[in-house]
Amino acid sequence: MSDLTFAHISDLHLPFEPQLSLRQHLSKRQLSVWSWQRRGAVQSGHILAALKQDLHAHAVDHLLLTGDITNFSLPGEFRQAADWLADLAPAERISLVPGNHDALVAVDPTEGIGLWDAWTRLTDGWPFVHRVGNVTLIGLNSALPTAPLLARGRLGTQQLVRLEHVLSTEGAAGRLRIVMLHHPAARGAIGWRKALADGDALRKVLASAGAELVLHGHARDARLDTIAAPLEPIPCLCVPSSSALPNPKDQGARWHRLRVLDNGTDRRIEVTVRRWSIDAGAFVTDGTYELCLPRRAVLHASDNPAA
Repeated sequence: MSDLTFAHISDLHLPFEPQLSLRQHLSKRQLSVWSWQRRGAVQSGHILAALKQDLHAHAVDHLLLTGDITNFSLPGEFRQAADWLADLAPAERISLVPGNHDALVAVDPTEGIGLWDAWTRLTDGWPFVHRVGNVTLIGLNSALPTAPLLARGRLGTQQLVRLEHVLSTEGAAGRLRIVMLHHPAARGAIGWRKALADGDALRKVLASAGAELVLHGHARDARLDTIAAPLEPIPCLCVPSSSALPNPKDQGARWHRLRVLDNGTDRRIEVTVRRWSIDAGAFVTDGTYELCLPRRAVLHASDNPAA
């Protein structure tokens, strides 16, 4: 019986006071500055400190971060985020994918996402493949610069082709496959302005090759959606911002503790919701439930033309 635990966190928007050059003011970053002036008090440094303590207190095996670590895609933010992550846990115990705020504009990798190589650990490009016990974490990069007022994502053909190969290979090996990306994978989970442009193509790959779980952020509320798959639907689980104070637009900070229960035939995920409580001034357990994961396809001798 496998008994691994993961923490899913997202959309941290680490506080950072921007000092933009004239050229940077004439870019999409300026829109984020105006947004930060309205939302800076919502993304709480106090909650971030409490989040770090709560993650340590629950001693999970591995941390999964699904993007929007920064706000403005400024080089100083990427360095600050690297320092924050280095203090959170050993690098080999963290897997992260970027979000749209981590790609507001094109940034040289040496000053941008390349500073996060310790946590993406790319070998052959995106998606990454990180193996933890009997679990394979498959990280997709849906973040790319977009026009003002848009927060859409795109994976592209090359990533999708590699994803299908990885899913098929890891599935044939009997491993439990968790797909991570920032943008929701399920149809209708978010409005067009913020959706994944090639979501249909991603869903086609998942329907063909299968996966056991998809994790994402980007939406402001916790969500549980499904995607059609070869045998049974694939659950898609969203955690909202893990650092936001509850407000009319945000459900409020939370993170999910995911306990993998796998006896070889029956695969489930026990989800414990840790929610920020204003009254308690701390994260509290808001409930626990189990997700039944898709059954593993079994190839019988009669199904094998070579048999």
